Amino acid sequence: MSPLAHIAALPVRAYRLVFSPWVGHNCRYQPTCSAYALEALEKHGGIKGSYLAARRIARCHPLGKSGYDPVPDND
Repeated sequence: MSPLAHIAALPVRAYRLVFSPWVGHNCRYQPTCSAYALEALEKHGGIKGSYLAARRIARCHPLGKSGYDPVPDND
């Protein structure tokens, strides 16, 4: 993981540690948005990984789709 990706992963790890236990397990997608974000940052680096994670979080709403949504492979 690049240094920028490590920095971008800090809020995701904090969310998983602090807020995730309170929110519960009711994610619409598999893998969860936080797992998706960490995998996207690992595979694609800080900039593109953050973009992919933000796009995924924007799709996660009551009128959105659900199901299996993996992180895309490197081009």
